[in-house]
Amino acid sequence: MDVTTPANAPWLIVGLGNPGPGYAMNRHNVGFMVVDLLADRMGGRFKRAAKAQAQVVEGRMGPPGPDSRRVVLVKPMSYMNLSGGPVNALRDFYKVPLANIVAVHDELDIDYGVLRLKLGGGDNGHNGLKSMTKAMGPDYHRVRFGIGRPPGRMQVADFVLKDFSSVERKELDYCVDRAADSVECLLAEGLERAQSAYNS
Repeated sequence: MDVTTPANAPWLIVGLGNPGPGYAMNRHNVGFMVVDLLADRMGGRFKRAAKAQAQVVEGRMGPPGPDSRRVVLVKPMSYMNLSGGPVNALRDFYKVPLANIVAVHDELDIDYGVLRLKLGGGDNGHNGLKSMTKAMGPDYHRVRFGIGRPPGRMQVADFVLKDFSSVERKELDYCVDRAADSVECLLAEGLERAQSAYNS
């Protein structure tokens, strides 16, 4: 299924994570890392949203001219398991169709650094997705950033709230850059093209 919403409708690109410096390099915060990079590319700086517990950057993505997209980058400041409230408030404020929302998040069931883009689906136990789906329904886009499964008997909650390992960090900048590219491709060329280019 491809995007059929009006070309002038804005997009919400939601990076999922937890606020505060203690969480900044956690695996669970890779969504924040991706939208931070997109903000850098757009030349914008995050500021507190007036209508929601979130930080936002407003701008345009894509080539200059009529083909560029209106974009609001979002970092919910509510903690992961309450992400749906701020996102839904911003969706109402900016009048964003559900299909123009993209959640960028960590994914346990995909190997580290591998990307999967899709529209709709379950939450696979991810508290951020669970909260968004409860608030809005499931039919938004997802950019799933693989972090792999925890080693040995480590609990999932401990694994996702740990920083990326030193080995993982060697590839992290490249992987985050590629995830940001996939978001730009999704907006410019649609889901099927983005999937064929980035689903590996």
